[in-house]
Amino acid sequence: MRRKGRTGLIISIILAIIVVVGIGGMVHQRFGKTSTATVRLGLVGTDSEPVWDNVRKRLKKQGINIEYVVFNDYVQPDVALKEGKIDMHACLTRYYFESYNKEQNAHLTSIGNTVISPLGIYSKKYQKIQDLPDGATIAIPNEPTTLGRGLNVLQEAGLIKVKKGSGIKPSLKDIVSNPKNLQFKEVDPATAARALNSVDASIINGNYAVAAKLNPKKDSIYLEPINKAAKPYVNIIAVQEKNKDNKVYKKIVAAYQTEQTAEVINKTYKGAQEAAWPIYGRN
Repeated sequence: MRRKGRTGLIISIILAIIVVVGIGGMVHQRFGKTSTATVRLGLVGTDSEPVWDNVRKRLKKQGINIEYVVFNDYVQPDVALKEGKIDMHACLTRYYFESYNKEQNAHLTSIGNTVISPLGIYSKKYQKIQDLPDGATIAIPNEPTTLGRGLNVLQEAGLIKVKKGSGIKPSLKDIVSNPKNLQFKEVDPATAARALNSVDASIINGNYAVAAKLNPKKDSIYLEPINKAAKPYVNIIAVQEKNKDNKVYKKIVAAYQTEQTAEVINKTYKGAQEAAWPIYGRN
């Protein structure tokens, strides 16, 4: 009887151990998975991935996994965010984002500044902006916002004047002074760099300049000043308004807005993009 009692006790202990181990395994399996938060981040193209790869690597140590959702135009990120198909995006300028948000009553909001990409004027024929001759032809992006931005850059460079009150989106019709009788050739933003072969100068977005092996700080004959007037062109991290205080999202912004990220931006883009938060504030 004693032997049977001992055997039963041993079996009970073994069963108890199995149960405890099993429960422990289930707890680990269940809560281990939920301890990592996955955030779907919208990007346009792959230009910004080198920076986000660095940020993503650091966030993994905090239990945050960034999953890229890549778009091929600047309309879809806002739409996807509004519909909840992504959790945040980091690919649009403040001006473009706020325009969509207001027009669509989308209830989206910015939670952090990322980069600003100054617009540059480039030429294969002339070394200085002042060297452009009378009647020079300038290629300018035909996208309305970038076209207006380009005209404002030409105004800052002292080449033209646009009508007062035309804001950050003047059109060619808003030019009120053009002493050099500059001619404008509207081109797709993506082809502005290739247009350099057939025009006197070309206004090129930072990302397209780098793709064409141009160094904005060294190769441009004029680079858009990074000042108060350029603030609408700062890129932002955006989320739905209801998620603006989400702790995970705040950690992502904090991980992005670091000196380490700024160093990666400088090394990767060589002036085509600059960290915006040290200049314009964190949001």
